[in-house]
Amino acid sequence: MDNATRESAQVSTPASTTATDTPPAAAPLRLAVIVASNREGRFAPVVTEWFLSRAAEHDDLDVDVIDVARVDLPTALSFSPSDDVKAVLADVSPRLAAADAFVVVTPEYNHSFPAALKNLIDWHGSEWHAKPVGFVSYGGMSGGLRAVEQLRQVFAEMHATTIRETVSFHGAWSHFDVDGRHKDPSGAETAAKALLNQLTWWARALRDARSVRPYGG
Repeated sequence: MDNATRESAQVSTPASTTATDTPPAAAPLRLAVIVASNREGRFAPVVTEWFLSRAAEHDDLDVDVIDVARVDLPTALSFSPSDDVKAVLADVSPRLAAADAFVVVTPEYNHSFPAALKNLIDWHGSEWHAKPVGFVSYGGMSGGLRAVEQLRQVFAEMHATTIRETVSFHGAWSHFDVDGRHKDPSGAETAAKALLNQLTWWARALRDARSVRPYGG
């Protein structure tokens, strides 16, 4: 789908970019954590809960979890969706628009990322503009990094800024015990700290910029 077709098919909530909406400098950053898998028997909740425990250590973050398994959007994009689709968008679109930053928790499926995540991205446009995106990935030998590399290209097209630092779990199932606790968390915690430090820096910088000047995407 080319840019013109994609943009015409999106149903988006306009991003708030006017100077009158300038947030206080000390206001918490709104972080949307997107759970990218809707697969039966998915491992995503374990990885997500672990990351949320890391994010909870940042007092400057107000976290909202958006789970694609609970976002029932059709794969056929439309600029005049049905009432049922409008109801789904009425819930999820304002939450994406309100976010100052995103972290995507994603597995790798067949060297790529889940279709449900791509569908969520494609149903939206301005909600992603001029905002940072971080990644927590998991999988087998690759740790989901091939999915992340492809997502960087997708989010660049959505006018978002992806964060260099990532958290990646190679052979993810072996890292956690039956209660979802990480067996040897020091390395992963260091990676999460680096990701969150970069993400919050970019989130504040871009939020400040959007409050002064509308993004020209």
